[in-house]
Amino acid sequence: MPSVLDRVLSVPLINRVRRNHALEHATIHVLSGRLRNVSLVGRSTANCFYLYGNITVEQVSEAVDEALARLRNGERELAVHPGCGTNLVASSSLGGLAAFSVLGLAPRRGRFDFDRLPLAIGAIMLGVILGQPLGMRLQASVTTNGDPGDLRVRGVTQIAEGRVPAFRVDTAS
Repeated sequence: MPSVLDRVLSVPLINRVRRNHALEHATIHVLSGRLRNVSLVGRSTANCFYLYGNITVEQVSEAVDEALARLRNGERELAVHPGCGTNLVASSSLGGLAAFSVLGLAPRRGRFDFDRLPLAIGAIMLGVILGQPLGMRLQASVTTNGDPGDLRVRGVTQIAEGRVPAFRVDTAS
């Protein structure tokens, strides 16, 4: 019997976001491999994903096609990216919990206990360090789906020009 998490992740709307998130990451991997020192940011929805960076619509279109083909050929590791916000959430959550465990659970002396500050900073750093691999695992199992299934690209459009060009990659299942 599937778990509650498995049932939630298989809801069609959620699964589409996860597949687009995976394709977004794979596209960023492809672009980063082709273009040195390129800085890219992405955001995924159920029907598309957005890329922001100093690139062209042609570069995005070619990279999306390659990324989808590589995911279809089993390169599931392309669905996970070290710069993903999931890693930031995991690291900051663990760091916050670590700080709370050191500072928040300590008996109060009426004011802030500065003697515990070095311990809190150390606990935060440990949380951040442990949060990176946790974030990568969360991406692989929760926030992305490296199996594109019947996902297809409907089109790539440049939606903003200027200092940071923006692109919309429309998808369908």
